[in-house]
Amino acid sequence: MSLITTDWVRMMARYNSWQNAAMARGMESLPAAALTEDRGAFFGSILATANHLLWGDLTWLARLDGGEGPGCSAAEGLRLCPTYAAWAAERHRVDARLTLYAKRLTRVDLEGNLQWYSGAAKAELSKPMALILTHFFNHQTHHRGQIHAMLTAAGVTTEATDLFLMPDL
Repeated sequence: MSLITTDWVRMMARYNSWQNAAMARGMESLPAAALTEDRGAFFGSILATANHLLWGDLTWLARLDGGEGPGCSAAEGLRLCPTYAAWAAERHRVDARLTLYAKRLTRVDLEGNLQWYSGAAKAELSKPMALILTHFFNHQTHHRGQIHAMLTAAGVTTEATDLFLMPDL
């Protein structure tokens, strides 16, 4: 029996949107130079890390809903959106797409495996949907945590990240 349910996926999609909006408000408060400054993080800057997260979301969503992917490699994805404004618009669009995917998800959709070619593993893979969806949301939280730390170090007052503080929960 899987612990992953359609309600859990919908809650996590809402959490994703809520946290991305908070992250965007923090990013918006910084000048462009501060967003692209190399901060010694894995992907360098705040914007590059935000772009990686967006690239990852687009990559996984394409596998999950059959829609459009990022159209570039992971390395190129670090520059997916060259400005905060472009990133914010695309982030909003992708979050809406994820919300729609979650709303349409059925219990049957959670059964079985997802099959895809993994560039990271350089192989065809097949993994349980529950594992893939857990990875998808965990990946988001991991990279938002990195951005949260960089925003804090840049002097931005960040917002709550605790799931139990999400409005309307």
